[in-house]
Amino acid sequence: SGVAAQDQRSGTLKTVQGTVAISQGDAHRAAVPGGGVAEAERISTGPDSAAVLLLRDGTLITIGANTQVDISRFQFDATAQTGGLTVKVLVGTVRLVTGLLGKLQPDNVKVQTPSSTVAVRGTDFMVEVPQ
Repeated sequence: SGVAAQDQRSGTLKTVQGTVAISQGDAHRAAVPGGGVAEAERISTGPDSAAVLLLRDGTLITIGANTQVDISRFQFDATAQTGGLTVKVLVGTVRLVTGLLGKLQPDNVKVQTPSSTVAVRGTDFMVEVPQ
């Protein structure tokens, strides 16, 4: 499809505290500030750990301790300002401050938990999934 490698990056880790890992399937790597996160990757944090992920549309995802979150879907066309975002919170606490997608196409921004799918209707909200 001729998509450049940097276009595969959905977002960039702004801060990483404690034990934070990025995984996809059996592949794991340690999260580092400035490191990229791509669609279909999982971010996992340990105790006393946290991370902040800035997506390319300006969405800011703050990931609390003992949390697992999947960037299930992230597509953003900066020129047309269209796309979609699905974040799956498996366990833990996530704060989401929506970027352009949440403002321009809120129906395409969804947060899934093991028990529900939440359509985004606000610009700044928390999702908590107990263990």
